Amino acid sequence: MDKRIVKAKGAPAPVGPYNQAVVVGNLVYTAGQIPLDPATGQMVGADAGEQAQQVLKNLKAVLDAAGSSFSKVVKTTVFLKDLNDFNAMNEVYARHFDSAGAPARSTVQVARLPKDSLVEIEAVATL
Repeated sequence: MDKRIVKAKGAPAPVGPYNQAVVVGNLVYTAGQIPLDPATGQMVGADAGEQAQQVLKNLKAVLDAAGSSFSKVVKTTVFLKDLNDFNAMNEVYARHFDSAGAPARSTVQVARLPKDSLVEIEAVATL
């Protein structure tokens, strides 16, 4: 099956040997997004809520470039540096995914994230 590489100008450019997203068939697999400002490459947000907002902004840009959207996301994985930040992240997350049509989700605490961010989110969506 062929794969299509997604390059979104409204999201941070990859800093390694990976792509922002890959489309295979009618599915979009995104790379994890962290709270980087795509224009400056600098971290955005002092807390998990502010960082989650930028992460979801970046994720939306990638999904849009792929031809998808938040309403077509079927699964997300949320990585938190500290699970005590779950409520702050979840409050922002809920503004982007309404509970009636929300995707399946896993949330895990990790030892460290790129650039010492507090939040990283990846998604699988349909076209």
